[in-house]
Amino acid sequence: MDERVAAALALLPRYLSQHVILSVAALAAAIAVSLPLAWLAVRRERARWPILAVVSLIQTIPGLALLALFYPLLLALSALALKLAGFSIPALGFLPALLALTLYAMLPIVRNTVTGLTGIDAAAGEAADAVGMTPGQKLWQVEVPLAAPVIMAGIRTAAVWTIGAATLSTTVGQTSLGNFIFSGLQTENWISVLTGCFAAVGLALIADLLLGLIETGLARRDRRYVLAGALGLLAGTALALAPLARGQEAAQKSVYVVGAKNFSEQYILAELIGARLAATGAVVEKQQGLGSAVIFRALAAGDIDVYVDYSGTLWANVMQRHDTPPADDMLGEITRWMKERYGVTVLGRLGFENAYVLAMRGERAAALNVKSIADLVPKAPQLALGSDLEFLSRPEWAALRDAYGLKFASQRSFNPTFMYRALQDGTVDVISAFSSDGRIAAQKLTVLTDPKHAIPSYDAVVLLSPRRADDARLKQALMPLIGAIPVAAMREANYLVDRNADKKTPAQAAKFLADRLHLN
Repeated sequence: MDERVAAALALLPRYLSQHVILSVAALAAAIAVSLPLAWLAVRRERARWPILAVVSLIQTIPGLALLALFYPLLLALSALALKLAGFSIPALGFLPALLALTLYAMLPIVRNTVTGLTGIDAAAGEAADAVGMTPGQKLWQVEVPLAAPVIMAGIRTAAVWTIGAATLSTTVGQTSLGNFIFSGLQTENWISVLTGCFAAVGLALIADLLLGLIETGLARRDRRYVLAGALGLLAGTALALAPLARGQEAAQKSVYVVGAKNFSEQYILAELIGARLAATGAVVEKQQGLGSAVIFRALAAGDIDVYVDYSGTLWANVMQRHDTPPADDMLGEITRWMKERYGVTVLGRLGFENAYVLAMRGERAAALNVKSIADLVPKAPQLALGSDLEFLSRPEWAALRDAYGLKFASQRSFNPTFMYRALQDGTVDVISAFSSDGRIAAQKLTVLTDPKHAIPSYDAVVLLSPRRADDARLKQALMPLIGAIPVAAMREANYLVDRNADKKTPAQAAKFLADRLHLN
């Protein structure tokens, strides 16, 4: 069996379990909130339009944005709760995903419930009044049974939406089938992408089928269909959650949560760190695919324990500094500031730098006689810039643009993998590449020099959360990595994952890196 297939199948039970529990919890919460709201909208006509307008408005917000918005909100609430009551609220992972998906699932349930209840034949209501039913009896014995098939249709739609949108929860640190999709897209591991897609589609189809049985039973007044659908849902949920039950023993141990951003190098380093911790007997969990702002906040809040960041990112994004001191001075200031401000420990440099650089295809740069960013300035108005998903909103780009007066004909953002593809096929002329990326040499790209030193140094550094600052096991496992990884070795490992032929998984690349540097 192909190693990538085996790796995907090994992860599938855990990812599926997490996806199911999130989807079930979000759908249950949406039903619990939506049905009373819909009843209020039916009974109070003045409230109907505002309720429908609000749930419709929520639906227009992109699912990814809705997930992201809850993270800073929960961070603020957690800080307030800690100050006032002495406890914190988890801001990463399950809770923000649950809240966002609950809101996202409300529209079809509210709308169908309102439609079902308002569409009941008036004669049925009049008959109920004629026999002296109370409003409660009329609701439960007449209106709800008649509207139930329409309400169930809304719940079916909400279930399918929720299962699909739950794949996005990976971006806020909640394990789901989206882990397959996001990591697979970045590393061009299409087996991983297809595993995540097929599993999500299969889960949605099964849920829709079983809920459809319940809907059919309600429409036909046949309890056999309702019972079959309900038992199927319970059995399927129990089966999907079985791996979580088997993992309870491990959950009782101290779990080390290793974070990673959303590009190949980060996945490799997370695997390397995780492997070293696992070798000590520690239980390791990975939260991958996080954005730069989210991952640092997660570390400072204790939602993750360790990850690798870059000095220039911390300097510009976290500290909001715009000067560019020498690398040693910068790291010293970062180390002091992180400890004083957040209690975060900078364990040390890994030994290589991964800086933002502007790069062009070699033949294109030669044809335009562009060797530096200064040479690029007069050519830029006729050229297209491609960047990763973060670069154009980062202070580094603002500093670079302002220092040289760069103005491109167009600017587009891509997943890093597709950014390099866009450069190769001529969609863009210049990209914001990464200096430790193996594709620079493999694709014969020209890296433009930065004579004004507008971009700071980007030493890869290991960060520890405040609660792990004095963790002897963690430090013992990771100290051999400090100063041990040269940029050439990191480029080789990155290229193993990023190349088109004979691709390796991040775990395989991490093992290669450990073997290459005798870190085992």
